[in-house]
Amino acid sequence: MLRASDGDVIAVFAKAPVAGRVKTRLAAEIGPAGACELYRRIGRRVVAAAARTPHTTVVWYSPSGREPLVRDWLSGIDQLSYRAQPPGSLGHRLRHAFARHFDEGARRVLIIGSDCPAITSRSLSRAFRGLNRADAVIGPALDGGYYLIGLRAPQPGLFREIPWSTGGVFDATLRRARELRCRYRVLRRLRDVDTLADAEVLGLLHSPSFRTGQ
Repeated sequence: MLRASDGDVIAVFAKAPVAGRVKTRLAAEIGPAGACELYRRIGRRVVAAAARTPHTTVVWYSPSGREPLVRDWLSGIDQLSYRAQPPGSLGHRLRHAFARHFDEGARRVLIIGSDCPAITSRSLSRAFRGLNRADAVIGPALDGGYYLIGLRAPQPGLFREIPWSTGGVFDATLRRARELRCRYRVLRRLRDVDTLADAEVLGLLHSPSFRTGQ
């Protein structure tokens, strides 16, 4: 449900934190339990940043049927709603979430991932401001994907013919935007955490709360 004073929505795409099912590339380097623990910490940080804004925050989780686990993981973070991601490609899931929120009356919608610890409440506010002057905002990740995409109206064509799960996602999305004459603004490039090198660059492994689980 939208907050009464605001038509803006932040949708967080998150996986249920199950060892062996999240951060598989990182798990191959530090073990499934360690990768899951790191994902849990990063994901909570991202969701908390969204919840600190004055906007509606919705956690779109996968797989379906894992809502109790996700709620337990994010317990203590207020003002959250939960919805299950539909099956299908990432493009299909993004189209579905945007369509759902706009159908419910949202004015502007950001969708963010849950594995970019540099996302802050301030950066989310900047993204919303970008939508005052553009149809879309996109936050590129260093791996060639994006950690954030925001729209002020449905753009279903923006998610078609994209090579998902490759390093060409961001560039292909910009090409689609130009083809659709969708005005866009590019945000600051940030690092997702997918590998041990990513975690080391960001200093995440030196936190006292981190445990490898090995």
